Amino acid sequence: MASIYDFSARDIDGNERSLAEFRGKALLVVNVASKCGFTPQYEGLEALHKAWRDRGFEVLGFPCDQFGHQEPGNEDEIRNFCSLNYGVSFPMFSKIEVNGDGAHPLYRWLKAEKKGLLGTGGIKWNFTKFLVGRDGQVVERYAPTDTPEKIGKDLPAVLG
Repeated sequence: MASIYDFSARDIDGNERSLAEFRGKALLVVNVASKCGFTPQYEGLEALHKAWRDRGFEVLGFPCDQFGHQEPGNEDEIRNFCSLNYGVSFPMFSKIEVNGDGAHPLYRWLKAEKKGLLGTGGIKWNFTKFLVGRDGQVVERYAPTDTPEKIGKDLPAVLG
């Protein structure tokens, strides 16, 4: 059985990182964008990260420009935007695709593990979130409208 630890991704600084480095932690994997109506969720995601990281929780941000061209910047621009506007300290990765033939293998796996509303597979918009347990398996999929504060209520059960 595959787990999130079987994947790697290029981080926002261009370094290939194995997700196995997060083994034993609960993760919230989010496709993010800088010019989206949900972009203010960065604030809540950072708050979750800070509140729960000492208990073994990480947020992983994956910029994506597949929805309304809402992540037009390059990695430097994305990093600067996140840092200056939201103080993002959680790991950010290079821009990826989450749907279609060019979808990152991690997102192909996430979508197969937890279908969306009415069994749909595709990511519908920016800030779709996947909660992954300490065992590397997907626990829950959240819609873009599900706030980080709502997800925070699920973390005690996942973190144990």
